[in-house]
Amino acid sequence: MIYHIVTGDMAAAPLAQAIEMEPSMAGTVIVIKDVLSVGPIQKEEGQKFSELRSAFWQDVVLSEKNPIEADDLERLILVGNELYKDPTAQIWIWNAPSPADVCTYHWAMKYVGKWKGRLYVVNIAGLPFLDENGKLIFPKNISEILPKELVKARKLARLVTPAEVEIDTEEWDKLVKENAGIRTLEGSKRLTSRAETYYDNQLMAYVTPQFQKASKVINNLLAKVSVPTGDLYLGWRLRKMGEAGLVHMQGEVNKGLKDFEVKQNDGTLLL
Repeated sequence: MIYHIVTGDMAAAPLAQAIEMEPSMAGTVIVIKDVLSVGPIQKEEGQKFSELRSAFWQDVVLSEKNPIEADDLERLILVGNELYKDPTAQIWIWNAPSPADVCTYHWAMKYVGKWKGRLYVVNIAGLPFLDENGKLIFPKNISEILPKELVKARKLARLVTPAEVEIDTEEWDKLVKENAGIRTLEGSKRLTSRAETYYDNQLMAYVTPQFQKASKVINNLLAKVSVPTGDLYLGWRLRKMGEAGLVHMQGEVNKGLKDFEVKQNDGTLLL
């Protein structure tokens, strides 16, 4: 039995198909839904990590009908309980070269690192795979890889060494102390803490003198620049920029990205 840890529902879909295709990969996909590369990660005294993260995403998404519940830690602890019961069970962490995936890896080390000899990582960074047309690609996300290619990728699984567990756990502790708004990937497993305004100038470059939908601003940015935070986070930053008077806003700001518009505020630029 293998517990496959992967970041995001989109990445989980082809992985689940690969598991169905290959008996040696038989197990359960554990989806980490939180994007740990953005938002606060240092909880207050008496606060649960899931409470901290849920509150952050609730502020980002502003959904009253579907309250956000970031319960990844609780589910990861349940996996640990299953490993106690089954001495043959393993954990595989699927790791793509994205800030969210690498943050998941470092964060998970604090809770699954004790399973020495049963903890594996599948790292696809810098490796070629075939797309549906038979062309070579270098994916940035597990979701970009065909299920049959993920079956081949199982051969990349390697044991995480005790030294790695120690070093990578310390890396997460460092990031928690810094508690920055954004964490960027600088290569391999190295993450750098950045201010939550890190992408604001890039957003501002696509804000025009005329009002346009927030969704259009963000889509125009993502069409030109690789920003690995997602549209919801960028929409949250647009609202924060509006609250700070850096852009003008109109419409239903506390709803979706198509419900409000933004424009330049007298040529204001961020420093």
